[in-house]
Amino acid sequence: MAIYSKEEARQIMEKALSFSTADACEVNLSGSESGNIRYARNTVSTAGHRSNQTLVVQSNFGKKSGTATIDEFDDESLKKVVKRSEELAKLSPENPEFMAPLGPQKYDESITFNKGTAEITPEYRANVASNSIEPAAAKDITAAGFFDDSSGFSAMLNSNGLFAYNRSTDMNFTVTMRSNDGTGSGWVSRDFNDVSKFDAAEASKVAIDKAILSKEAKAIEPGKYTVILEPAASVGLLGNMARAFNARTADEGRSFMSKEGGGTKMGEKIVDERVNIWSDPLHPEVPTGTWNGQGQPLKKTTWIENGKVKNLAYSRYWADQKGVDPVPFPNGFIMQGGDASLEDLIKDTKKGILVTRLWYIRTVDPQTLLYTGLTRDGTFYIENGKIKHPVKNFRFNESPIIMLNNLETLGKQVRINGNLVPYMKVRDFTFTSLSDAV
Repeated sequence: MAIYSKEEARQIMEKALSFSTADACEVNLSGSESGNIRYARNTVSTAGHRSNQTLVVQSNFGKKSGTATIDEFDDESLKKVVKRSEELAKLSPENPEFMAPLGPQKYDESITFNKGTAEITPEYRANVASNSIEPAAAKDITAAGFFDDSSGFSAMLNSNGLFAYNRSTDMNFTVTMRSNDGTGSGWVSRDFNDVSKFDAAEASKVAIDKAILSKEAKAIEPGKYTVILEPAASVGLLGNMARAFNARTADEGRSFMSKEGGGTKMGEKIVDERVNIWSDPLHPEVPTGTWNGQGQPLKKTTWIENGKVKNLAYSRYWADQKGVDPVPFPNGFIMQGGDASLEDLIKDTKKGILVTRLWYIRTVDPQTLLYTGLTRDGTFYIENGKIKHPVKNFRFNESPIIMLNNLETLGKQVRINGNLVPYMKVRDFTFTSLSDAV
């Protein structure tokens, strides 16, 4: 069993720390129990379970660091891994940006663990596949999906007195549905900490319906269109934007958050005033751990407020250089939405395009946050408040900053990849060419 209680984890880590002769030592211990099932061509192809545990030791001599890893925790193994990390540290060059390990911290109690998710059985996973494959086959659709679940812990202890521990669970489901004539494709993704919020049949029906609806797509001219972006379509662009909230790259003139002539865009309005983005490790829909890999506490933090830049992330080193408090990057983000459902947004659109998701997103210009990529798995033309017909996929060139300045309507929030993102209706979204991919 790879899951240790707080007391068991601390005992192992304290034993490892007792063998250290370094100036400073940090021990990280993690473990997980996970299961999965995969299916393709309407048939289960693989299923499995994995039990994994890892202990990582980082030793420091001055500004020299060395790291070693092991998965056996008897005394001799712990001695060996500590000794190895110290040997590597002595051979390493000095790190000019080295920061000493933190001392004791106070953390909020996380809400990332769910007993039901931790107790998922092989029979449950088989039912997930069945509830996806059977309705697909009944509609002349071929399903290819993957479901995995995990329960795990992570813990940290260092020679300066810091100790942190967290337990978590999560499940992820994704399925692509293809029409058997090869002309239609639908897709859906679900992820939760609490498996009771997941309905495999409901999720699969979304993808099946899109596969049927997207058959025999028509080509229309690329250009600027009003679009309705499902959360899976906008989350990639928003995630790339979030990574630009880095104080160091902004201060050094290397990012969108840099101002011409020096300084950052802190406090400036960069998007529509309806845009509010924050992170909160204790949000009931998207909880995360309450500390990061350096042992820093994670708290609710506002990043964009009424369209203005409210915070930038400061690493410990860069905060020390600038004489400010560190601001850690979050594990996920939350964007405020509205009351409109997807159906409401469609009904309120005279002409536009519904986009299920974007993929293969790549950077064009980091200074303007311009990205390119493709639509996929269900792109539809809307006319007079109804989906008129499917359209062939597009390549797009767009910036999330421009996108969030062209907002027309914010819809309801949906969890996607550990984030909360609303449906969005956006004008003048730029499609540059067609793609023959289904």
